[in-house]
Amino acid sequence: TKKQTVLEEIAYRDTWGRGISSYLSMMYERLKMMHDLLASDGSIYVHCDWRVNSYLKLILDDIFGISNFRNEIIWQRTGAHNDPGQFGVVHDTLLLYSNSTNNIFNPVFVPLSHEHLETRFNQIDKETGKRFFAGPITAPGGGPERIFQGKSLKPPTGRHWSYSQGKIDELESKGMIYYSNTGTPYLKQFMDEYVDRGRRVQSVWIDILPSKTSKELVGYPTQKPEALLERIIKSFSNEGDIICDFFCGSGTTAAVAEKLGRKWIVADLGRFAIHTTRKRMINVQRELKEEGKDFRSFEILNLGKYERHFFLDVNTNLSEEDQQKQLEIKHEQYLSLILQGYKAQRISGFKTLHGQKGERLVYVGPIDFPVTKSIIQDILKECVENTITKVDVLGFEFEMGLIPYIKQELSEYGVNLALKNIPREVFDKRAVEKGQVKFYDVAYLEVKPTIKGKKVTVELKDFVTQYTQDDLLEVEQSLKKSSTKVVIEGGQIIKISKNNDGILNREILTKNWHDWIDYWAVDFDFESKKEKIKLNGKEDKVWTGNYIFENEWQSFRSKQNNNLEFTSSEYEYQEKGKYKIAVRVVDILGNVTLQILELKV
Repeated sequence: TKKQTVLEEIAYRDTWGRGISSYLSMMYERLKMMHDLLASDGSIYVHCDWRVNSYLKLILDDIFGISNFRNEIIWQRTGAHNDPGQFGVVHDTLLLYSNSTNNIFNPVFVPLSHEHLETRFNQIDKETGKRFFAGPITAPGGGPERIFQGKSLKPPTGRHWSYSQGKIDELESKGMIYYSNTGTPYLKQFMDEYVDRGRRVQSVWIDILPSKTSKELVGYPTQKPEALLERIIKSFSNEGDIICDFFCGSGTTAAVAEKLGRKWIVADLGRFAIHTTRKRMINVQRELKEEGKDFRSFEILNLGKYERHFFLDVNTNLSEEDQQKQLEIKHEQYLSLILQGYKAQRISGFKTLHGQKGERLVYVGPIDFPVTKSIIQDILKECVENTITKVDVLGFEFEMGLIPYIKQELSEYGVNLALKNIPREVFDKRAVEKGQVKFYDVAYLEVKPTIKGKKVTVELKDFVTQYTQDDLLEVEQSLKKSSTKVVIEGGQIIKISKNNDGILNREILTKNWHDWIDYWAVDFDFESKKEKIKLNGKEDKVWTGNYIFENEWQSFRSKQNNNLEFTSSEYEYQEKGKYKIAVRVVDILGNVTLQILELKV
């Protein structure tokens, strides 16, 4: 047993060593980029726990310079811990660096209790009747004499006078110097000034604890309290400044920045983080609207969509033949990247099929346009010719109505075609290497518009998915006694439990298709807003071929309200004519399904 424990410890340390090296390499790249983006009077907070604090400090010293290190802030994030064999770990560290010595800084003050004030300010000024505290007028270190009431006084041993002679004369003239019975001078600090201002915040923060019942909680595991971000943002920025958070998580930074009148940019690799932030910011908009305050719109940009342009962008200075060769090389790189993420092997000898995973063949869809019915027909034709019965079709986008088309019109051919979304995480090399990239089945969405003159409402009628995340039988066999696990099988979320006697029980948690929907929104005039971006440093913007989806109406679940509306509010068009409505659904796994309808009003 002892040997086994030692081996486990060695394995843990070895894994930790490799893991921390990879983590720090990644963090160096990101922090260096943040340094390049930071304004000359800007500052950066890096939040970390006790395990990596010292590593990150060295990186930040190297990037920002030791002279720009401002504070190591200790934030007590929880109450007492009974951690075995050590003092309870109840704090995290905030490392604070600026980009230069002229950084913005606004001192923050916290109110003091009345009891504390009366205890501290325990003397009464005879002339004004105000309560005051006699504070020291010296600081550590030797120093020269000063004249008080016409007498020359030396500071106590090892101390020096905090003020110049001119300042002392000014304080004396205002009656702000208090003399003790021994003639020692002190500075009067009046209580009424501290009632208004409070105590200046120092580098140890013990007054901000995350609430377990707060209305601001959104169910995100690493969520920070808004009070923490409010202190950070107020102290090192002014209204109108831009606040950035590149690990935004639950969106606390964006929410607080918006409430404080700052502009903001936030980012995260996790789709759940982005979706949580989106819902939170919509709630912030609603709160500000109810309070009669201004609020702004915001836009969500999918980095993966822009990374696709890498595989389309060729050097136009080359000959047409060389451009074609470059395009072919990039297309092969694209296929290899997607197949690696899907854990499939590259194959050749087919016109339409690109890879194989187990007993299923794999088709990788185009980079810049949806998988269409004609593409499906070409795949089907090749499958029939080669007696292939199972194919996974991967794509970023799919033509509307493909799922019912495959089920209703192509079922007689005996080919099992599964449509799967290519996730944006496929462009993250680390996520691919760690096996964190999930290709989910394409869901089927049914919506119904109701038209009355120039007014329209949209009803969500059905949502069908065949998601399968785990092997049900394998999970059941590996499940220990008195334990449970939630799995996804054939579009159902199933809770599997095994009691002390080893008896298995299955409980289907998704009772209705409604249970799959977490958020849905409607854009009533989808193709009115073209998406344009700048490419290769050019001034003119280029249309990407896509349109910006505008959330003109939405309904979503939250921690405080789990109910959804399934019929939109009424929308009225200004002019008669043809319009395209886009309906976007985000399911409980964070996958997005888009349906576009054309109607005439």
